[in-house]
Amino acid sequence: MLNKIKNIFKGSTDKMKLCKKCGKEFSVKELEQSYMICPECGTYLRMNADERLDFITDKGSFKEIDMDMQSKNRLEFPGYNEKLAKALETNDKKEAVTCGICKIGGVKTAIFVMDSTFMMGSMGSVVGEKITRLFELAIERELPVVGFTTSGGARMQEGIFSLMQMAKVSGVVKKHSDAGLLYITVLTDPTTGGVTASFAMEGDIIIAEPNALVGFAGARVIEQTTGEKLPEGFQRSEFLLKHGFVDIIEERSKLKDCIVSLLKIHS
Repeated sequence: MLNKIKNIFKGSTDKMKLCKKCGKEFSVKELEQSYMICPECGTYLRMNADERLDFITDKGSFKEIDMDMQSKNRLEFPGYNEKLAKALETNDKKEAVTCGICKIGGVKTAIFVMDSTFMMGSMGSVVGEKITRLFELAIERELPVVGFTTSGGARMQEGIFSLMQMAKVSGVVKKHSDAGLLYITVLTDPTTGGVTASFAMEGDIIIAEPNALVGFAGARVIEQTTGEKLPEGFQRSEFLLKHGFVDIIEERSKLKDCIVSLLKIHS
């Protein structure tokens, strides 16, 4: 099921993989069976887009759209071309989000999955455009949208072009809502910055994985600005659930069943 876990581990052999937190080694088979959760310390290991799609979508049902769209250095930002080239070298995806149509528990669904292995899932103009096009297709075909978010926020190398994606995607999310269609967001570790401040928190139902970091500005920046000590667990899923920002925290092993139930209730 999960065939590309090299980006989540370091110091690993082909047959054994090393958890970066506890330092224990596990076989690929063990990690597949544990839903990419460390069997020793319970750490939720990050999944790339293909791994997530293999886990969530019905086998063979996913059809990708806009797969060839790539970012350009429109502002001639120093070093951006090199960063893009490196990201393309180390990924088989051309951007930090993968979009398409699939079935989840037999329900036809539009889906987007952000990928932290591509420039930390940063939101540039192509990311925003791909998600916008997916929502437009979902409106046309009267489909629900399921979105998995993970991001360091707006892509600084694209300046205002990146920030504009917050408004653009939010606008099409509103059109999707006005059409009476369901939007489910799944917040994974980490979901931060402009992504949190826009489409990540605009779902009709907001699910989070356990202990995921979710926030806008970093905790240290907030403490320095306010001059106050932040409460324990600030910006973690459980804190957000307690304060009404998240509807459900669901274990990864039960996540697909949860999404299937919600899709069928609202279909």
